Amino acid sequence: MGTEERRRAILETARQDGAVDVNRLAERFEVAKETIRRDLHTLEEHGLVRRTHGGAYPVESAGFETTLAMRTTHHVPQKSRIAKAAADLLGDAETVFVDEGFTPQLIAEALPKDRPLTVVTASLAVATVLAEAEKTSVLLLGGRLRGSTMATVDHWATRMLADFVIDLAYVGANGISRQYGLTTPDPAVGEVKAQAMRSARRRVFAGVHSKFGAVSFCRFAGVGDFEAVVTDTGLPSAEAQRYSLLGPNVIRV
Repeated sequence: MGTEERRRAILETARQDGAVDVNRLAERFEVAKETIRRDLHTLEEHGLVRRTHGGAYPVESAGFETTLAMRTTHHVPQKSRIAKAAADLLGDAETVFVDEGFTPQLIAEALPKDRPLTVVTASLAVATVLAEAEKTSVLLLGGRLRGSTMATVDHWATRMLADFVIDLAYVGANGISRQYGLTTPDPAVGEVKAQAMRSARRRVFAGVHSKFGAVSFCRFAGVGDFEAVVTDTGLPSAEAQRYSLLGPNVIRV
């Protein structure tokens, strides 16, 4: 197997499994670990993966996006802590937008059930989580359903959102960087997120540390558009401070 063929296979494996391990790749392709490290370095330079200690994970782009099912298997303890901390920021909000994705789904589960709350969402998973909460009214945005994320998009969703004034929006992203702001691979998804940002009085971003520094295809918000950014301690404190200088309160849990 040639170098380019091996690198394509590594990228395909990362996208299928959600991550790759240097030791396992070296065994699979019968090459030295240093060869695999060079492969991952090259893939990272091309913006296709991000390296971690001992491996790498794929970067989402216009041509690749992880499924909701895959997201439920990675960084679950961190996402649970982030969701609880984000839900604690609810304050006196009575109307809430909850974005698509697994972390927003966990936020929905953590929202208080003992007080009246109206939740607007494009996510079928979020709507299902809240369906039996007696004091929670759920408004599910219409539109084209994306099977990979089980959420609606396109003009039906954005038109509904445009008619609302929402107290607080919990927004996710595929990447967040100080230079490019918050990004997502699909333009249709980006439009829904951008409209949620416009409709909300307050905005909170919640996401694991691996999203920081990652850049996807469609920009829909700036870091300074948020009152708070909630992540885990995998984001170094020095980097958290750099993000906080752009405006938001950065909370690491």
